[in-house]
Amino acid sequence: MQRMFSVVFCLTLCLLLTACEPGSESSASKSGAASADGKLRIAVIPKGTSHQFWMAVKSGAEAAAEELGNVEVLWKGPETEADTMGQISVVKNFITGQVDGICLAPNHSQALLDVVLEANAENIPVVVFDSGLADGAELVSYVATDNYHGGVLAAEKLAEAMGGQGNVILLRYKEGSESTEQREEGFLETLNKMPEIKILSSDQYAGTTTESALAMATQLLNKYDGEVNGIFAVCEPNCNGTLEALVQTGSAGKVKFIAFDSSDRLIAGLSDDSVSGIVLQDPFEMGRQSVLAIAAHLRGETVEPKTSTGEYVATGENQHTAPYDRLLKPGAVEH
Repeated sequence: MQRMFSVVFCLTLCLLLTACEPGSESSASKSGAASADGKLRIAVIPKGTSHQFWMAVKSGAEAAAEELGNVEVLWKGPETEADTMGQISVVKNFITGQVDGICLAPNHSQALLDVVLEANAENIPVVVFDSGLADGAELVSYVATDNYHGGVLAAEKLAEAMGGQGNVILLRYKEGSESTEQREEGFLETLNKMPEIKILSSDQYAGTTTESALAMATQLLNKYDGEVNGIFAVCEPNCNGTLEALVQTGSAGKVKFIAFDSSDRLIAGLSDDSVSGIVLQDPFEMGRQSVLAIAAHLRGETVEPKTSTGEYVATGENQHTAPYDRLLKPGAVEH
């Protein structure tokens, strides 16, 4: 009897010790489980936090959380879009914190791949938005503008503003930014089909700040003074710097300018003819759809692998009509 008691005691002790081992936690309890207050904790990580585009993404993400009722949005990103290592660190911290899902706008298509693979290994689902990621990781969905089509629209509007002929400058953003690379490709491939338009420069990068874009745009406008008839810049900081360069060199209104993404200064340019058009995205809807997709996945629902949030071109003529009035000032969206 004493021997039987000893055996039962040992077996019970072994079971208790095994249950207490940290490695015994199931993957289901590590991800997809709501926090103590019953809400899903979803990290939303932008490329940067210093432009109104990202504030509109934040508004959209928070609107989705309000719609769903059981979601907490954890918003954090690097201050500038040049800080790739900072963005990687943010993602790693959210993985360590065992959030239920991640919505990520990778500021470099290749550099963010490894950290997304880390999230995959921890069974934390990931939605990528705004800008694509290199192949290899498992994603719930990709929510973005059709950036190639946005570049096509920019080329068509610039050609129209130039009367179908003349010389053009493309001002690139930075290497590794998938979204802007798609815009640049769509723009160039469209103009290459127009025999009356010549591309003077398409290989210069303006960098991630208004100041660096001002310097590069000024250099190019001075180099091609008297030759250039049109210019395209591919994102908000580049566009703000390019417009200032046009003003400072006395080229505003003379050199037709198409911007991508808006700011107060660019909107004013639609009225004074220093800006011929602004290609617009819907960042509010981008943030909203990203959070809705992650939440649906966590509920076990099927999610579309790709969602396009639309592309539009605002002009001086349509800027006060729907939907352009809303999209021109995305940071003003309330929910």
